[in-house]
Amino acid sequence: NNRSAIATAEIGDLAGSGAVLAVAPAQHMRSVLRAFAPHAGDAMPILLCSKGIERDTLKLMTGVLSEEIPSAIPAVLSGPSFAIDVAKGLPTAVTLATSYKSLGAALMNAIGTPRFRPYWSGDLVGAEVGGAVKNVLAIACGISEGKGLGKSAHAALIARGYAEMTRLAVALGAERETLAGLCGLGDLVLTCSSMQSRNMSCGVALGEGTPLESILKDRKAVTEGVATAPAVVQLSHECKVRMPICEAVAAILAGTVSVDDAMEMLLNRPFTVESE
Repeated sequence: NNRSAIATAEIGDLAGSGAVLAVAPAQHMRSVLRAFAPHAGDAMPILLCSKGIERDTLKLMTGVLSEEIPSAIPAVLSGPSFAIDVAKGLPTAVTLATSYKSLGAALMNAIGTPRFRPYWSGDLVGAEVGGAVKNVLAIACGISEGKGLGKSAHAALIARGYAEMTRLAVALGAERETLAGLCGLGDLVLTCSSMQSRNMSCGVALGEGTPLESILKDRKAVTEGVATAPAVVQLSHECKVRMPICEAVAAILAGTVSVDDAMEMLLNRPFTVESE
């Protein structure tokens, strides 16, 4: 049944589909879902593949879907997967989150192969928060790389960033264990360790002193973390969750602090216990 999948940019082609994978960038997902709404069947499974938080509303993609197509059954596909690796048939494992295990099994059978292995989770919020926040943390790791701060700093950013990601996810209702899986730690490690990541490479350029405007001007593909960073920070304030690394990234992207000043602020934070 893998052969029955089609890729299309024509909304009308999707009418009558058994399930739809929505892959529009996070900041454009609402307009795409709104256009598709008249064609969506009752209780149609829609698998959300974009990793981000809507900047204006602070909604996760499932929240956007529930507003635009209330009858849809949401599912989330997230995890450590570069599109080029999947296209080449290289081994990849991802999280497929749905509230219904039977639907999860059906979707896994529909899209899974020996080299593309989905694992079911019932925690949609955890899968979404992991996928969104890791993009912001990848920018931080890239900045560290661009500034030549070394591998120890890089590892510290991943570990402390993982703590920030987990705190926010739990505050929003996720299970802590979800973030230890593919859609949290797995995706974070991949995105923070490779220049194939648009967010990581954006951070490297920032760390080397390239203005953000110049970086984005030369790109055709979307760098999700740039739009997601301020949304993550706003959401963290609403949830009363401390996310100093994400705050530093958002401030750098907004141009309110320099890379050097942001680093100093992080390094001069009070010492505390690791679990906080």
